[in-house]
Amino acid sequence: MSTDAEPLPVPAALVGERVDRAVSLLTGWSRAEVQALLVAGAVRVDGAVPAKSHRLRAGSVVELLAEPEPDQVPGPEPVPVTVVHADPAVIVVDKPAGLVVHPGPGHEHGTLVHGLLARFPELAHVGDPRRPGIVHRLDRDTSGLLVVARTPEAYDQLVAALAAHAVDRRYLALVRGVPDAARAVIDAPIGRSDRHRTRMTVHADGRPARTRYERLATDPDRRVALLDCALETGRTHQIRVHLAAIGHPVVGDPAYGTDTEPRLGRPFLHAYQLGFAHPADQTPCTYRSPLPADLVAALAVRHVDAP
Repeated sequence: MSTDAEPLPVPAALVGERVDRAVSLLTGWSRAEVQALLVAGAVRVDGAVPAKSHRLRAGSVVELLAEPEPDQVPGPEPVPVTVVHADPAVIVVDKPAGLVVHPGPGHEHGTLVHGLLARFPELAHVGDPRRPGIVHRLDRDTSGLLVVARTPEAYDQLVAALAAHAVDRRYLALVRGVPDAARAVIDAPIGRSDRHRTRMTVHADGRPARTRYERLATDPDRRVALLDCALETGRTHQIRVHLAAIGHPVVGDPAYGTDTEPRLGRPFLHAYQLGFAHPADQTPCTYRSPLPADLVAALAVRHVDAP
């Protein structure tokens, strides 16, 4: 279960059930986990925070604003991990689409973290033990590059560099339509949507967010455009939200776009370049990831030149 999901209509079989039991049945989370979320105000029924004893009515809609933290510390599992670079301080990995970065409800096993622990057991002692070594994330269906800290010192330096916007993160995104400006900066705060609390949106009360983009190519009919996007901040779903806000949602994005693009099966978003100062000696490091085969094929179908 992901907080990116649509709000949950109450099935007929759960009408009259207590909200804590119903959410537990719908998500697979324990009653204790659901009750903790209720206390935190992270479960809404018809837009309001209910008591855990509240009984659901026909037509009600449940919204989940957060997920419970995993109770168990992950261990090693034989999950394939593509390592682009590894040294005593950092690991750079190329994550495929469909792989969850760290454990969470519904994804207690088989994540990138489990695979990393199998190859680099020392990560268990770096950073948050529930997501060891992880300093930034990619959505499950976004492919591309991540840097993982291998020591506590590297972890602290990379977290600080991310907070200072000193890490270069670039993405390729295929969007609907063609932006008028060949280059631009989208500077718009992002917060949780008032209408769909499981989504993010441009919001006056949100946190500052800046995305730079450059138009690389279009199809002959100018129905889509390939953009090079650079994150100046790192808000949840930032690129997807910003591009949708200017009227050019990412192709294949079911949450912020207008279709699900069944031929593609995921948003066309790939973290192709990652640059940072190496924690050991501050040497500039830059890594690149080629566009995955499914995205290359998506460009070919639309007669868009691949970068």
